[in-house]
Amino acid sequence: WRVATEDERTADELAALVARLLELRELDFGDVSDICLSSTVPRLLRAYEELAERDLDAPILVLGPGTKTGIPILYDDPREVGPDRIANAVAARERYGAPCIVVDFGTSTNFDAVSDAGEYVGGVLAPGIEISMDALFARAARLQKIDFTEPPAVIGKTTTSALQSGLVYGFAGQVDGIVGRIRAELGDTAPVIATGGLAELIAPHSATIERVDPLLTLEGLRLIWELNRG
Repeated sequence: WRVATEDERTADELAALVARLLELRELDFGDVSDICLSSTVPRLLRAYEELAERDLDAPILVLGPGTKTGIPILYDDPREVGPDRIANAVAARERYGAPCIVVDFGTSTNFDAVSDAGEYVGGVLAPGIEISMDALFARAARLQKIDFTEPPAVIGKTTTSALQSGLVYGFAGQVDGIVGRIRAELGDTAPVIATGGLAELIAPHSATIERVDPLLTLEGLRLIWELNRG
């Protein structure tokens, strides 16, 4: 499931939410045996730990420093790398081989590179699509929010279609430009895998994205959980 991140949610609120989601699949708390968590919102961490201990009675693995990932992290300070980025790299290497590049369209647009030796070598962080558009709408009084959909043509005939064109083709161009520079440094034509909420919108207009994998981060969490569960 996909739900909004609200950093002030309590363990009680999370329990109510999870119970309802499980109910939709005719499941309950007793059907949950283990939990693996990747969070970039520190304030929510304790709430999830309470949920796991008190309501689900299941062990929780929080991806972070000290967690076995199975991938060498060649960052100057590995503790600075977001856990979602590591999960993406682990899953991409497992599913698509090395080298590879992941583009994750989230709050920020993350580019993460795996070398031909299977190492996480770093990446690029750029402002996310939604944040960028929100900033534009906030600063330009005459522009109003638009639906994030493909425009009918590159040259917009209305303000809405012009904004949609800038969104789709602007971010597709950003992806292709950054991927080209990453490939030059990797010394390889590494395949590009996209994930994240707006990947399906941008990928068809990018010359470098080869496939979209919406479950990439979750697959990485599963692989890391399996590595650590013993």
